[in-house]
Amino acid sequence: MSEAYSLDLRRRIIGFVTGGGSRRGAACRFGVSASCAVKLVQRFERTGSASPGRRGGSVGKLAAYKDVLLGQVAAKRDITMPELAVALEAETGTKAAPASLSRFLIRHGLRFKKNTAGRRTEPPRRGRTA
Repeated sequence: MSEAYSLDLRRRIIGFVTGGGSRRGAACRFGVSASCAVKLVQRFERTGSASPGRRGGSVGKLAAYKDVLLGQVAAKRDITMPELAVALEAETGTKAAPASLSRFLIRHGLRFKKNTAGRRTEPPRRGRTA
């Protein structure tokens, strides 16, 4: 994802336009797209600020059930995602895909990798070479 333009550049574009220049003229002069200059000035007129807005940050529907989900995992450390989905639906009536539950738990610092024996995997060890 690209980075927001610097506040200095934003202020120069706004200064150019408020000084009588056109938005498209500001775009050419400062090397940004016309769309960027137009939206930047619109934002400045609407909010009075040249700073960039927040980016990203969607919460998702599972955030409301954080305590329920983390409680289920705490009660049964080896719960599978399909089992967690069933437990969530039984307790709250909310359906969620196992993949969504997995991403939610990873965001909250819970990550489990198991091998075929059911134990946590360990980092691979180098064998001796003959």
